[in-house]
Amino acid sequence: MIMLKLNKTEWVLPSFILNGVPGLEDVHIWISLPFCSMYVVAMAGNCGLLYLIYCEDSLHKPMYYFLAMLSLTDLVICSSTVPKALSIFWFHLKKIGSDGCLIQMFFVHTFTGMESGVLMLMALDRYVAICYPLRYSTILTNPVIAKAGLSTFLRGVLLIIPFPFLIKRLPYCRGNVIPHTYCDHMSVAKLSCGNTKVNAIYGLIVALLIGGFDILCITVSYTMILTAVVSLSSAEARRKAFSTCTAHICAIVFSYSPAFFSFFSHRFGGHTVPPSCHIIMANIYLLLPPTMNPVVYGVKTKQIRDCVLGILSGSKNTKSQNI
Repeated sequence: MIMLKLNKTEWVLPSFILNGVPGLEDVHIWISLPFCSMYVVAMAGNCGLLYLIYCEDSLHKPMYYFLAMLSLTDLVICSSTVPKALSIFWFHLKKIGSDGCLIQMFFVHTFTGMESGVLMLMALDRYVAICYPLRYSTILTNPVIAKAGLSTFLRGVLLIIPFPFLIKRLPYCRGNVIPHTYCDHMSVAKLSCGNTKVNAIYGLIVALLIGGFDILCITVSYTMILTAVVSLSSAEARRKAFSTCTAHICAIVFSYSPAFFSFFSHRFGGHTVPPSCHIIMANIYLLLPPTMNPVVYGVKTKQIRDCVLGILSGSKNTKSQNI
């Protein structure tokens, strides 16, 4: 009777303890400073971009609609992870319920997948704008943009929704301490004493279906863009064509560089890369794109820069008139 009870409780999904950055517990307060700063910049920058795109008629174009999708996605990613990480660093509130952990896992993986998809859509947008400029507005109509965004979101939801069920089916008897700042699929699965091969294989399949497919589409798009731009006779035309892609290329670099580092260091780094480095890079992967995307697009995109300067100069003029 006792053995039966033990066997049953073994299968109950426990609450978890998020341990932050393992090995660096003494400097958690210092680690929290860049986390908090980046979060503030990300929230302010992305909310500012969304406000600009909503209010300025000159930004009601396909490129900026995709940028609005990227900003919304970045806001969700930040808000899903950073508040909990800061509560760990500042107040040692490490406990998270099993349902809360699964919800966080779902949001993090769904919206990181969506961010990759939106970057792919933005590459296709640049391809159409440069290779078919006269048909740009007729190809990328508002219904097409809405369907593309919805498809990207549904792809993430449908591929990620098995993760919580794969986690719930596992028995847990290796403690409940997760050496991380948020609930990651495989970090939780590693606490199980059951067979996690299905989790690992499915996780790899999802990474290939989302990341692999998106990177392939981005590569093909930019190959065709490069071919079209090089064929232009005017050097000034080539420069202008390339300049429209600069901000998007920066966004791709900020998004995929930490992801590639984490992927290859996990599989080929062995024990040479300390666990704390893995955790910090995983957080940089989630925080760097939301922080840098608004900055890069604000600096590199003339229309956004002009709108910001127009609003600032307008407010200054209003103040001077009131005085």
